[in-house]
Amino acid sequence: MGMFKGEKVGLVGPNGSGKSTIFRMIVREELPDGGQVSIDRGVSVGYFSQDVGEMRGRTVVEETMAGAGAVADAAHELHGIEEAMADPAQADDLEAIIERYGHAQARFEELDGYALEAKAQEILTGLGFAAEVMAGDVGKLSGGWKMRVALARILLMRPDALLLDEPTNHLDIESILWLESFLKQFDGALMITSHDREFMNRIVTKIVEIDAGELTTFTGNYDFYERQREIMAQQQEAQYARQQAMLAKEEAFIARFKARASHAAQVQSRVKKLEKIERVVPPKSRKVVEFEFRQPPRSGEDVARLASVSKGYGSRVIYKGFDLLLRRRERWCVMGVNGAGKSTLLKMVAGQSKPDAGEVVVGASVTVGYFAQHAMDLLDPAVTVVETLRLKFPGATLGTLRNLAGAFGFSGDDIEKPCRVLSGGEKARLVLAAMLYDPPNFLVLDEPTNHLDMMTKETLLKALATFEGTMLFVSHDRQFLSALSNRVLEITPAGAHAYGGGYREYVAQTGREAPGVR
Repeated sequence: MGMFKGEKVGLVGPNGSGKSTIFRMIVREELPDGGQVSIDRGVSVGYFSQDVGEMRGRTVVEETMAGAGAVADAAHELHGIEEAMADPAQADDLEAIIERYGHAQARFEELDGYALEAKAQEILTGLGFAAEVMAGDVGKLSGGWKMRVALARILLMRPDALLLDEPTNHLDIESILWLESFLKQFDGALMITSHDREFMNRIVTKIVEIDAGELTTFTGNYDFYERQREIMAQQQEAQYARQQAMLAKEEAFIARFKARASHAAQVQSRVKKLEKIERVVPPKSRKVVEFEFRQPPRSGEDVARLASVSKGYGSRVIYKGFDLLLRRRERWCVMGVNGAGKSTLLKMVAGQSKPDAGEVVVGASVTVGYFAQHAMDLLDPAVTVVETLRLKFPGATLGTLRNLAGAFGFSGDDIEKPCRVLSGGEKARLVLAAMLYDPPNFLVLDEPTNHLDMMTKETLLKALATFEGTMLFVSHDRQFLSALSNRVLEITPAGAHAYGGGYREYVAQTGREAPGVR
């Protein structure tokens, strides 16, 4: 496999197939058992992985510039002197401090630091950082936001080759769209893995599939790769079936005539012929496991109503006199920039938090299922996957529970894993499986597709596409938004705005794919 300047390659394959290993071999974090990985002299490589490492003691901007060598040290020194200038305890030394500041500033300017700092701020803004957060301590950020800083640092380097392992995992839709446009303009070589189908489709022009250690290259985007793969699998299936029929015929002849001396030569030559034949292997099954999800009991027509709702945190008012009615079979997706109050709305509707004023009323015979990232923390670490499902559905057979787990990506012995060893994605899949087996008639879902691989997303999409209840959800996945929503609620600083159609109509009407993105 080769990668050239300007090429944008998507690396795909089932979980655990070795996608991350390929990246680590390119950056020499791992060595191949055989063969070689060669990089042309002087080619710089930037690698973003989910493993962020230690981040503290610098501002967010400084941390972003940390990969830039001397200029990063100069920025850190400058920031330290600025703090000393503002410190009343050091007022007597102000003259000396100002002199030091002059030297440090000249050095920073000489290294073109201001241009780099401006570029760092531009990238951080694109990835959703507010100005005051950029100037603040990077150590105070959550893990997800530290990931964004690590990504910003790699993008600021503008290396010759960029390796991005799941860069969209912790991003909201606005940041994903910004990253998409950044990478389209990137003129180096790019290799990327992502579970965001739309993102892959818009960026990559070549797909490399890794499966059981074998690499196969397809020229085109993700949709093209999937169609080609399907054609290849059908051809292989037909070839396999033809060969199996031929082998069965030959073996029947051998079995029938092997005891007859008159046919000994013929039998011998056919046995030899069969030994020499190269066997066609059946195509690997990559089908999404089908599972028949039940339909929920019917609710009343008015599912949830918010009347004159006000809600704020401290001095920050998020909702004031807000009204909303959700009716049966409506599927509302909630759009809004970071901090607009999307999760707050879902929490109030799900009864997880109370409004400061006004009321939230859930309708007659409505049962609510609420999924948020914290739902994963409620799993019992000592209990296995299959036991978790059995405790929730004691009447279900083991076969049914195996099928349910299989539909959400737990195959074979995976169902015997205790929850403590599950990854974030596995936990999310387990919680969703438990929620959808016997679904409530009103689903409130806060980013249900975070951490999910493409195949589990397909299962979830299929389950929800035929769901006859009502939905209120937040998602950063455009495929998910397009396929499921039939109403859009956009929350902006100027107030909330409802759109009659789904996400596709919202994009057509507003000319933007997310609030604040042109």
